[in-house]
Amino acid sequence: MTPSAYNGVVAEVAEKLASPDSSKGVSHQTGRDHPMPSVDALREIMERLKAVLFPGFFGDHEITPSTMGFHLGSQLDRVMRLVREQVRRGFCFICEPDREERDCRECDERAGELAAAFLRSLPSVRESLAGDVEAAHRGDPASRSPGETIFCYPSITALTHHRVAHELQKLGVVIIPRIIGEMAHSVTGIDIHPGADIGPNFFIDHGTGVVIGETCVIGRDVRIYQGVTLGAKSFPKDESGRLIKGQPRHPVVEDDVVIYSGATILGRVTIGAGSTIGGNVWLTRSVPPGSTILQRGGNLERFTQGAGI
Repeated sequence: MTPSAYNGVVAEVAEKLASPDSSKGVSHQTGRDHPMPSVDALREIMERLKAVLFPGFFGDHEITPSTMGFHLGSQLDRVMRLVREQVRRGFCFICEPDREERDCRECDERAGELAAAFLRSLPSVRESLAGDVEAAHRGDPASRSPGETIFCYPSITALTHHRVAHELQKLGVVIIPRIIGEMAHSVTGIDIHPGADIGPNFFIDHGTGVVIGETCVIGRDVRIYQGVTLGAKSFPKDESGRLIKGQPRHPVVEDDVVIYSGATILGRVTIGAGSTIGGNVWLTRSVPPGSTILQRGGNLERFTQGAGI
């Protein structure tokens, strides 16, 4: 192919892809040249937060009692600045291009307030994660130390991202919580919506394939295994046929519940405290406290010389 023919193909395809009909719904143009949220910046935020939440396990510096305050303060200063900027970009991402300039100033001020409120939540986030670490160590006989779970367990990675994202979600931050949650999902295979309300001492053993929906509520000391789905059974629609969003539609799991691998629990049902849900169970109804739900036993059949097969 000659250079001119090559350039002609490029121009032809570019023109088709740039047409409004082709790009509708899959392109984004920011108002007043505001940049979109940065995934790289959000990764940096999470790496710095891990160094704050688990000092000595993450970060480039060795931590001693005398240097702890300095290193944490340095990390938090950078996190505050990054969070403020990304929250502001999140507001810009959903903003209408024709909004007035004063609205931008209001969003910038609001972003600073939310960044400060988020930093104030970090002590409680660490407290929750400390309980999750202990639950992982206590709940897995293969764990030799709590530190091993911090370094190695996908459950702790997923919950670190989730508990950060959940705090931002509660503050009304847009899109940033979802991006942070999806970062952990892509690495661990654990999909937790930032809206899910998860109590203390939560452990996901193995983890791959776990799905926890937006309006799910999980109590304390709950343990689940790989492949568990806590999802929605149906999606109510309005008069125009569009999905009604934000309605409670995912399970409520009370305290001290164990859910084994492959179980699927759908709808706004309640799993009573102290219950055990067996592997591969399909459940769309509430169960009282102390229940044990198992699959029906298989039938044992004998065949002689291939008869009946």
